[in-house]
Amino acid sequence: MKSVALFVFAFIVLLTGIPVAFTFGGVSLAYAALTDNIDLFVHMPRRIFALMQSSTLMAVPLFIFMGVVLEKSGMAERLLESMGRLFGRVRGGLAVSTVLVGAVLAASTGVVGASVVAMAVIALPVMVRHGYSKELSSGTICASGTLGQIIPPSIVLIILGEVLQKPVGELFKAAVWPGIALVGSFVVYILVRSFLQKDSAPAMKNIDAAPFGDIVKSAMVSAIPPLLLIVLVLGSIFGGFATPTESAAVGAVGALVLTIIYRRFSFDMLRMAAGETTRVTSMIFAILVGATAFSLVFSYTGGEEEVAAMLSALPGGEIGFIAVSMLTIFFLGFFIDFVEISYIVVPLLLPAAEALGLDLVWFGILIALNLQTSFLTPPFGFSLFYLRGSAKDLVTTPQIYRGVMPFIAIQVCVLIGYAVWG
Repeated sequence: MKSVALFVFAFIVLLTGIPVAFTFGGVSLAYAALTDNIDLFVHMPRRIFALMQSSTLMAVPLFIFMGVVLEKSGMAERLLESMGRLFGRVRGGLAVSTVLVGAVLAASTGVVGASVVAMAVIALPVMVRHGYSKELSSGTICASGTLGQIIPPSIVLIILGEVLQKPVGELFKAAVWPGIALVGSFVVYILVRSFLQKDSAPAMKNIDAAPFGDIVKSAMVSAIPPLLLIVLVLGSIFGGFATPTESAAVGAVGALVLTIIYRRFSFDMLRMAAGETTRVTSMIFAILVGATAFSLVFSYTGGEEEVAAMLSALPGGEIGFIAVSMLTIFFLGFFIDFVEISYIVVPLLLPAAEALGLDLVWFGILIALNLQTSFLTPPFGFSLFYLRGSAKDLVTTPQIYRGVMPFIAIQVCVLIGYAVWG
C-alpha cells in the first residue's frame, strides 16, 4: 500500500500546479528522507548517465530542431495557401486542406506545438472569414496538429521505443496505417458534417479564377520539398539505411536547406530555433530525471510487483488488461503530459503486458494513439492551449472545447478499431 499512497500523493501534488519534474523528484526525495532511505539515491547518477547516453533519445532534440526550423521556413504557409485554392471550391474544403497539411507537417516535423500554432495563425482567420463554424475550425486545427504524435517521426514513439525497449523504426512502421486511418476519418467527418450542415463549412467565394491545372501544379510545387524531406527521413529508417538518430540529423540539415530555398534563413532564425530546441529538450529531460527518481523509490516500495500482480490477475485476460490500461492512460491524459505517462505509467504496465505475451510494438501503438488523444482532452490538452494562445479573439475557450469533442470521439474509435483489428 505504500506504493499506492506514494503515487496518489504525487498526483495530488501535481494538481497544485507545481512543475512535473519537481513534483516527482521532490516527492521521491521527501519519501526517501522521511523513511530514512536517502541512500537509495546513490543509484541516481548511474541512471541519469544511462539516460543521457541513450542513442535513441538523441533523436529527440534533433527532431525538435527540425520542427522549429520548418516552422520558420514558411512551408506551412505555402502548403495551406495552395491546398486552400485546390479544395476551397467544395464545402469543407478549407478544413480538409488543414487536415492534409497537418498530416504533412506531422510527417516532416513531429512537433505538435509548431503545427497547431502555424495553422492557427494561417488557417483559422481564413476559415472564420469564409463563414466556417468556429467550433469546426477550432476542432480541425487542434486535431490536425496532434497528428504529429502518431505519424512518424513522432517524439512520443521515440520515447515509447526507449521505455518498451523496442526499435523505434518498428514503431514508426507500425504507426503509418493508424495515422492514415486518422487522417481519413477526420476528412470523412468534415465532408459529412459540411454536407449535413451546409452553413458550418461553406465553399469559398471569389476564389482564384486561375485554370484548375495551374492550381494543381502550384499545390504540387508547394508539396514537393516537404515530401522530399519525409522521404529522406522516414525512407532512410524504413529502408534500414540509417538509425532514427541519424535520420533525425539528416532531417535537421534538410530543414535548414528548406529555409534557404524559401529565403527564410538568417542567423537570428537559427539562434531562435536553437534556443527553442534547448528549452523544449531541457523540459523533456528534466521530466525524465524526475520520473527516474520516482521510479527508483516506487520500485523500492514494491510498487512495480504489486501493480504487475494486480494487472495480471484482471478478469478477461488480455482484453481486461488492455481495457483497464487504456482507460487509465485516457483518464490520466486529462491531467498530465505524455512524457510523464510514458516514463511513469507505461513501465508499470510493461511487466503485465510481457507476462500476457502481448506484442509490445502493437501495444506501443495503442498507447501512442491514446496519448495523442490527451492533447485534445480538456482541461489540460496542450493543443487547446496552443490554439487559445495563438487565436487571439477569433474563438473562445468554450468554442474550442466543443469543437474538439467529435475529434476525440473519432480518435477513440480509431483506437478501438486498431485494438481489435491492428
